[in-house]
Amino acid sequence: MSPYALSMLMSSLAVGTTITLSSSHWFLAWMGLEINTLAIIPLMTKMHHPRAVESATKYFLTQATASALILSSTVMNAWMTGEWTITSMNNYAPTTILTVALAIKLGVAPFHLWLPDVLQGLNLMTCLILSTWQKLAPMALLILTSHQLNINLLTLMALASTIIGGWGGLNQTQMRKIMAYSSIAHLGWMILIVSYAPSLALLNMLIYLVMTSSMFTMLMALNSTSMNKLSTSWLKTPTLAASLMGTLMALGGLPPLSGFLPKWLILQEMTKHHLGTLSVIMAMSALLSLFFYLRLSYTISMTSPPNISNSNLTWRKKNNLSLTIPTLTMLSTMLMPITPALLLLN
Repeated sequence: MSPYALSMLMSSLAVGTTITLSSSHWFLAWMGLEINTLAIIPLMTKMHHPRAVESATKYFLTQATASALILSSTVMNAWMTGEWTITSMNNYAPTTILTVALAIKLGVAPFHLWLPDVLQGLNLMTCLILSTWQKLAPMALLILTSHQLNINLLTLMALASTIIGGWGGLNQTQMRKIMAYSSIAHLGWMILIVSYAPSLALLNMLIYLVMTSSMFTMLMALNSTSMNKLSTSWLKTPTLAASLMGTLMALGGLPPLSGFLPKWLILQEMTKHHLGTLSVIMAMSALLSLFFYLRLSYTISMTSPPNISNSNLTWRKKNNLSLTIPTLTMLSTMLMPITPALLLLN
């Protein structure tokens, strides 16, 4: 792809998200979401492969459906209240349609089926953008309207997301599908707490972005898209393989790594609202996700690949030093000591 076209598409992604984040009018927020969707489609099809075209088509149809639902819910709300302000969703029907639309945008269960298939057909860089940057605008709208949405519906979708996100990843050997189910499970935790403590949902989102960015950056450095390729990573660079294990454990929420921090704070907040049973179910469902992260770590560290390569040419032919991977790895594994400061912010 031409650098000029790539820079235009990346700037369009930034502009679309910025418009949605800074708008207080529903039409502007919808326009930002549409700019985001139209800017990511050429990035998805730049591989010129039928699988990439299929993923882009599925993504476009899904996002177009969600955008139409958002527009219809806001028009219905404007008809009932006479206002287009984002924080003025007061009627049951528009807020329910809006909740479903944002769930489709984010890939929350039971509207999650498009996410693993779409990610599987893309390269790792586009998967990184789709799993991180593209979640910002819908999540911002969800946080802005959280005090007006149906709590019971959000709770049901959160439970379904954590269970399906953990269960769906158990059978997978492709890293892109595993990261897709990981995204579904993490989104379940975010939408569970968004009605009770939006600041905790935002904190969970930021930590998820750091951990997912770290994971995809290391996968790009290792050029690994499956468990079979990942098992040879210790031959290329043992240090990066150890960092990958730490990031996997952080994604699973294993203490004392950074991924444990949002789960701990969310469970604490849920028990404050006398939702102990729900907290126990969420904690148990998180064990499903932790299981397949542990399986990945076992594959990386304690098993040998079927065909051991004695050649280090693919790794030694270029030596690009970058601070991105060490920085993201440190943030995704060592944020627990600043928990008291984060509690003061909340």
